[in-house]
Amino acid sequence: MSETARRTKRDAEGLPAYMATFADLMSLLMCFFVLLLSFAEIDALKYKMVIKSLENAFGVQREVPSSEIPEGTSIIAQEFSPGEPKPTPLKVVRQDTMDNSRQELKVTADAEQLAQQQVQQVAEETQQFRQALQNEIEEGLIVVESQFSRIVIRIREKGSFPSGDARLNRDFIPILGKIHDVLLETDGRIAVAGHTDNVPINTARYRSNWELSTSRATSVVHELLAPEQMDAERFVLEGYADTRPLVPNDSPANRAKNRRVEIIVLKSPVEDELVRSIDELKREHDAVDSVITPLYE
Repeated sequence: MSETARRTKRDAEGLPAYMATFADLMSLLMCFFVLLLSFAEIDALKYKMVIKSLENAFGVQREVPSSEIPEGTSIIAQEFSPGEPKPTPLKVVRQDTMDNSRQELKVTADAEQLAQQQVQQVAEETQQFRQALQNEIEEGLIVVESQFSRIVIRIREKGSFPSGDARLNRDFIPILGKIHDVLLETDGRIAVAGHTDNVPINTARYRSNWELSTSRATSVVHELLAPEQMDAERFVLEGYADTRPLVPNDSPANRAKNRRVEIIVLKSPVEDELVRSIDELKREHDAVDSVITPLYE
């Protein structure tokens, strides 16, 4: 058979018949997946998560050289919603000053003026006491003196009490009546204090000088309150024994001077006015730094 005939026979045979069907099927499948891909939506976030997961699983790591500038997201918010503006709270320290010097000077001036008035009043009343008890003063039974804001009527033991006893002599009771009448004309609290010398005493009635001094002061108070014309709340009873001598107990004469009962009229309007003025300042200005010094001490 000639060469031409063999070539013609080979061309006539061609590819197998199923190849045409297979090619058509592949073409259709390719078109189908292209259509599916065209209809699909790619989720970029999930895609990145899958890629990151694969990188971690397979150990893929990108080394960033130090010469590169780090890249980051934009500092400008992609989404913005306006909020309600609010003022920023600031701590502000404020201090209010107040000039209290004028008020304090006024209190001091008022106190000085009241003190001068009080001294004058005490001097006048002391002179009245001396005139009313002039005879007893001349006899040496009583001493009347003023001590700034108080009047002291000092009753000596001579003629008033028996030695070592707290019972008043009958002859001395009228003198206490005169003192009672004088005290009615004055105001202020009345302190009655008993004093003894340093000679110890221990009898069936008095165990010590403390009891003797207190008992003598009590006898004087009872006699002054007997007419029931003075308020008992004005009186203060004190017993000092030998703790406050007038003179040293180094002679019989000095010990006799120390045995006494003192009636002290306390004048304290200066202190009351001063305290009242300061209380008013405190109510007006919350606080006032001041020191109160009793003027009758």
